[in-house]
Amino acid sequence: MAPARVNAEKQDAEDELEMKVEKYSRGKGADLKALRDKKLKGQLAVKEKLYGQSAKVAAKAEKWLMPSEEGFLEPDNLEKTYRFPQESIVQEVDLLSSRKPFDMILPVLGPYTIEYTSNGRYMLVGGRKGHLAMMDMLNMDLIKEFQVRETVRDVAFLHNEQMYAVAQKKYPYIYNQHGAEIHCLKEHGKALKLQFLTKQFLLASINSFGQLHYQDVSTGEMIANYRTGLGRTDVMRANPYNAVIGLGHAAGKVTMWKPTSVKPLVTMLCHHGPVTALAFDRGGHLMATAGVDRKIKIWDLRKYEVVKSYAARGQSLDFSQKGLLACSNGSQVEIYRDFGGHDYRLYMKHRMLKGYQVGKVLFRPYEDILGIGHSMGLSSILVPGSGEPNFDTFIDNPMETTKQKREKEIHALLDKLPPDTIMLNPNLIATVRAPKKKEKKTKKEIEEEMEEAIEAAKNTEHKKKTKGRSKPSKRAKKKEEGVFRAKRPFLEQSKEVVGRPDKKQRIGEEVELPKALQRFAKKPQS
Repeated sequence: MAPARVNAEKQDAEDELEMKVEKYSRGKGADLKALRDKKLKGQLAVKEKLYGQSAKVAAKAEKWLMPSEEGFLEPDNLEKTYRFPQESIVQEVDLLSSRKPFDMILPVLGPYTIEYTSNGRYMLVGGRKGHLAMMDMLNMDLIKEFQVRETVRDVAFLHNEQMYAVAQKKYPYIYNQHGAEIHCLKEHGKALKLQFLTKQFLLASINSFGQLHYQDVSTGEMIANYRTGLGRTDVMRANPYNAVIGLGHAAGKVTMWKPTSVKPLVTMLCHHGPVTALAFDRGGHLMATAGVDRKIKIWDLRKYEVVKSYAARGQSLDFSQKGLLACSNGSQVEIYRDFGGHDYRLYMKHRMLKGYQVGKVLFRPYEDILGIGHSMGLSSILVPGSGEPNFDTFIDNPMETTKQKREKEIHALLDKLPPDTIMLNPNLIATVRAPKKKEKKTKKEIEEEMEEAIEAAKNTEHKKKTKGRSKPSKRAKKKEEGVFRAKRPFLEQSKEVVGRPDKKQRIGEEVELPKALQRFAKKPQS
């Protein structure tokens, strides 16, 4: 029995490896039997062998480096996944996962907004009436809780959990993890939304006058301050792929900005009414928008086209690490899943208690958890398959020690990117710029080059020929022809610079005529 069991396990491992190899393979190989050219046949055989080896190496690397796989809800027969309640999901998961969903009722100081660190360990909570708190979600411990006694509109972690920014009544403030106020950013004004760009160490804010500010938190320097020109907005998200800021406006437009451009990089008309929510996919190629026109649209940013549209309202949108889309509408939260080819269909539903108004939905990184900030407090629900199951400890480590945090912060500052690196296509960085078109030469430069060419033509010695073909008159004629040939290209260039003097100049508004001829000028058409 033992050898049979070992053989069965070995066979299962081989089958699993074959499936992973197929995932990384380049499709069906070339038909080598039909080829007659022996040289070409040998070259293709070597290439096919290399492709197979690379696919096998990639499959083995995935097996050891990414051992965990995401798990989605799988219905039986005619069941629908969006009919599964949270209670039944919690009963089926392991003990650690069953402790993660919670409901925190805080009816006095709401509605609440939430924010997670990039590694998903810490959560920052901001109540509209001044309540601020930071929690360690791994141990479910409260780190700090205090009251600022004024309106809190938004919260955002900076490079790690040591510091965070809070958009308060008049200005944004920066606090440390102990709740001590470090900075007051008066230049930002009355900020409505905050976003932090981790790789550039830039804090971006949009204020009540529609002004977009970028400030470097490592040096304190104000990098940019632009007027959007499209009025007040509180819809703002950063694209995690290229650090471009997206703003949703009351005219139904979505604009994308970078700190080195006064005008928006892209202006899209997305809805026939104000934009209420905006979200970017982790890969940066998908964008979801929601508007007052009761539509949720998913856009492909490579073509700037709609790939999917739903008839639904959305107050808040968010993409998970594995591509799930969460949408809040009143007291209901809906989660959509891509079933292939950007075919997003309803995956899960969760209804809060009657009267709860959901303000913000946010997926927790590296966990199958969706955080919900609503009018009566905070909630957390299980969403199987939403989080990345494997994390790279050099990038985001939920279990990092104090020493690792310090080293990571130093490396982040050393590797800080300048604001110029923010662009729609970051793949252009470190590539060779296409050659520019040659600038036109000035008249003086053309004349100098022409004189040099004429001198060279005059100094050219012609071969002496017999039988009267080297007469002085013929030699002078040849010299004149050589000078004319040398002059000709420069004369054409000077015509392009100066204009065509042989053509008559049109009499119009630009030319100021003498009084005697003004009656002949062509009158402008009204």
